[in-house]
Amino acid sequence: MNNKQMKNEQQELQDHVDHIAETICNGMTYEDAGMDHDEHGAESTDLISGFDYLSDLLDIEYTISSNGEYLGARILVAFGGPNIWINTRTRKVEGYWWGDEATATYTDEMELHGTCNELFDCN
Repeated sequence: MNNKQMKNEQQELQDHVDHIAETICNGMTYEDAGMDHDEHGAESTDLISGFDYLSDLLDIEYTISSNGEYLGARILVAFGGPNIWINTRTRKVEGYWWGDEATATYTDEMELHGTCNELFDCN
């Protein structure tokens, strides 16, 4: 693989990570998410909740303190090429593909941190 191909793959990874971070910051409509808005009693243009967003997740790894208190979570949203995690504790989207890494920070407009906390408390 030449340097140009490697730079393109790194840019694709960064673009994917940036897109996920932007989605968390700006929200996603039921239509954009491909979700049935009627099933949720909403309009197609309404923004989905953190719970709706997490309904399609692949895995959640919880970070807890030594006394069992929730500190944050890593949410696996893509794997197998690339692997992409949302880290609610650091407010970063982290992407990994072979030796490449990409990150993007986000503001938690979807309340993913709080949603994961609620899910953790249910366990």
